[in-house]
Amino acid sequence: MSQQAAIWGQHLILDLNGCPREHLTSADNIRGWVKELITVIDMKAFGEPMLEHFASHSFDAAGFTLLQLIETSNISAHFAENLGQVYIDVFSCKRFDDEAAIGVCKKYFVPSQLNRHSLERGHFSPALLKAI
Repeated sequence: MSQQAAIWGQHLILDLNGCPREHLTSADNIRGWVKELITVIDMKAFGEPMLEHFASHSFDAAGFTLLQLIETSNISAHFAENLGQVYIDVFSCKRFDDEAAIGVCKKYFVPSQLNRHSLERGHFSPALLKAI
C-alpha cells in the first residue's frame, strides 16, 4: 500500500490578516468565495453554505461564520471583521491543490499576511489497514 493511500484526509488551515473590512462584511463576497473555492479544488457542495453573523457584542470576535459541507468533508471559516482577519479550514478525504485554494482565498479577501498549515490526517500503518 502506498504512503498516499494510507492517508485518510488532507487539512489546509489558513490564517489571513490585514484583509479589507468590506471583503469580510459582505455575505455575497463570502458566498462567492466558497462557491469558487469548491470549483477550483474540484469538490462537490452538499447543500448550501450555512452563513451567520455572530458575536456583535464583541469587537474582536464579531463577524460571519461559514460552514459548507462538501461530499468529502467540510470547509469552515470565521471572519473577524473588525480585526481584518479570516480563519479558514478546508478538510477533505479527497486530495486537493493547496496552492489553488490559497489563490482563491487571496483573490476574495486580499490579505496582507497569510499563515498556512497543511496536515495529512489519518496516518495509519499499512498493516493496521489490512487488519480492518
